[in-house]
Amino acid sequence: MSPIKELKGELIAEFIGSFILIFFGAGCVAALVLNEAQYTIWDIAVIWGLAVSLALYLTAAISGAHINPAVTLSLAVYRGFSWAKVLPYIIAQTTGAFTGAAFVYGLYYKGFIHYEATKEVIRGSAESQPLASIFSTYPAPYLTYFQAALVETAITAFLVAALFAFIDERNSFAPTKALFPLAVGMVVAALGGSFGTLTGFAMNPARDFGPKLFSALVGWGPVAFSGIKGYFWVPLIAPMIGAMIGGGLYDSLIGKYLSVEHSSSKETENIQEEIAASSETY
Repeated sequence: MSPIKELKGELIAEFIGSFILIFFGAGCVAALVLNEAQYTIWDIAVIWGLAVSLALYLTAAISGAHINPAVTLSLAVYRGFSWAKVLPYIIAQTTGAFTGAAFVYGLYYKGFIHYEATKEVIRGSAESQPLASIFSTYPAPYLTYFQAALVETAITAFLVAALFAFIDERNSFAPTKALFPLAVGMVVAALGGSFGTLTGFAMNPARDFGPKLFSALVGWGPVAFSGIKGYFWVPLIAPMIGAMIGGGLYDSLIGKYLSVEHSSSKETENIQEEIAASSETY
């Protein structure tokens, strides 16, 4: 396969993976806000986590299913991912998230109209921001932009550290390829259930900016990007910083103490234990 054709396939995969993330994730938030679905924060976190898992199952074999500029950047810095692909990946991810938001809006269009009419909310006003939050993230009202940035930095650092552990061939406890998407989804769900009420657990610049741009274009205008002191920059910058911290911490605190020999010996021990256990049954 030619490099151009290969890159085309990877970008399509990143677009689809990011689309899936928003299609299911924003879809469940729309059900909560517009139809008053009885979701808890854990329910929402699990749906977002399953959306990540589905995206990985469908597209990881083609592009690695980064579906997140922060992940793409961390892989370029720490794992040799091609820098020439970083910007194309980010564009594909953002476009996929934008399109996912458009599909959610289209399917729930009557719900938006009904909500605005019954609640007497004018789209684009400050009161309409809860509707804009269906598509993208905003912080808890008591957080400053700096505090929100710390949250996004911390949870993204944890996400990337977990990803590095999962893909580390020296880690004998890393999930198999078949279980990798579920493992990543579980991490996302756990982070969302723990800290989602603070910032909406964006952890992903494309996941936030693409839908924010869409909501701005369909009537929310500046209110889509507003928030405390122009909050929109926090989900763009903080996850990138967090990804760098998470990747660096994994390599310095965990990865440096793993070795191929250690992994091999563990695998040998596991095989020996399995043989011994099976022999006891005869």
